[in-house]
Amino acid sequence: MRPARLAAVETLSPHFRLITLEGAALKDVGWTIGQKLQVAMGTGMTARTYTPIFWDAAAGRTQLLAYLHDLGTGQDAAPGSHWAAGLTVGTQYRVFGPRRSLDLSDPGSGWPVVLFGDETSFALAASLGPRSGDAAAHLFEVSDVAEARLVLARMGLGDARVIDRQAGDTHLAVAETELTRLAARRIRFALTGKASSIQRMSRALKTIGVPAARIRAKAYWAPGKTGLD
Repeated sequence: MRPARLAAVETLSPHFRLITLEGAALKDVGWTIGQKLQVAMGTGMTARTYTPIFWDAAAGRTQLLAYLHDLGTGQDAAPGSHWAAGLTVGTQYRVFGPRRSLDLSDPGSGWPVVLFGDETSFALAASLGPRSGDAAAHLFEVSDVAEARLVLARMGLGDARVIDRQAGDTHLAVAETELTRLAARRIRFALTGKASSIQRMSRALKTIGVPAARIRAKAYWAPGKTGLD
């Protein structure tokens, strides 16, 4: 566990907080895109996992994006949401990592990564940087299209495509169509976010013959489960 100070917190929208942590213990730390950082919250063993957007090993600084998926009050809120909603600059926290989560290393193809995910995937998309050339845009399923577009634009991801969640996950048919269309291009896929959505997108890609080497997957959450990282 490393001590880290909350240097800044910015409210991007009702459900998103941009968090900057800093400290001497964060200096000279190796980090690669896709790794995870766990933040201890309060007393006991409660912790939540976040994807760093960047890691400045010289300055000892990193940045996270928290999504408040449950905005209940007090103890009715999910621990991560409760923590992110009540952040105070200057508070000291303990963090564990960074460590392995999603390996996006390039086996040598040089093909760009297209990310499928949801609100919990925005930080990973930001860490990948802006699209360039003919690289395809990322694709996200979201609960609030207007809010998602606002936050994505703030993160430099204004070209990302967002799909409004529908009852029964009927919206995922649109995502399947888009990913299978992209599969004909020189693209690698990173499937993140909700476990069941990842499974469906993975099946769709494999059905049309996309090799496993072009697909990476990491579930960040699943209904009814807590602490999934």
